[in-house]
Amino acid sequence: MSLGGGGQGQQQLQQISQEIQAIEDEIEELETEIEDLRQEQRDMDDAIEAIGQIETGSTVQVPLGGGAYVRAEIQDLDEIVVSLGGDYAAELEEDDAVDALEQRKEAIDDQIDTVNEEKSDLEAESQQLEQQAQQMQQQMQQQQMQQMQQMADEGDDGDE
Repeated sequence: MSLGGGGQGQQQLQQISQEIQAIEDEIEELETEIEDLRQEQRDMDDAIEAIGQIETGSTVQVPLGGGAYVRAEIQDLDEIVVSLGGDYAAELEEDDAVDALEQRKEAIDDQIDTVNEEKSDLEAESQQLEQQAQQMQQQMQQQQMQQMQQMADEGDDGDE
């Protein structure tokens, strides 16, 4: 005689556990995405600050890529090239360049809000699955206790 019914319940618990792990992995990816977006905003803040401090005739280090830089002299601060996204850039005056960067920061804020909402939804789903798993475990324990009690009762009946 076995304590039946546990196999299917164990499979369901394992499936729920796998779903929870997948959700946690996705949440971790979203957290990384949020941090990357925040770093992009910090980079824009640095650019805005630099635009405010640089003057015509200043010497700056210009990144060439791969960690290499070259020193260059600013000839005309009215010609600031700003990435607009999607591999597009525009040559803008100082105030317009700052405005463009500020607008991109706001767009990133919207992206962060969207990712945070998605993360919250996943966290709620994970909590719901965890509660479901706890309920299943409790039910399985109750069933085991009932079966053990029945076995004990049957054993007592046989002694008389």
